Amino acid sequence: MDKCVICWVYGQVQGVGFRFFTQQEAVRLGLRGYALNLDDGSVEVVACGSEEQVEKLLAWLKAGGPRSARVDKVLAEPHQPEKAWSNFSIRY
Repeated sequence: MDKCVICWVYGQVQGVGFRFFTQQEAVRLGLRGYALNLDDGSVEVVACGSEEQVEKLLAWLKAGGPRSARVDKVLAEPHQPEKAWSNFSIRY
């Protein structure tokens, strides 16, 4: 059974390729969902897939994500998306 989470990543996470590198990591892990810049400077990430792979992405985000970013805080909670994602995309 798939697990879905929604999380918000705070810190220096916009203008540093954060969404692109998050997409690469999510695709490598076989996850579906998206990464989206928010107006407050954070990035929203929705990730769906096996519990193990979702937890690996969360650990990667909490460890700081890509080297170009500085992650100060990651808030995550279970999520039931309104639509089924077929891949992991960057949203604008």
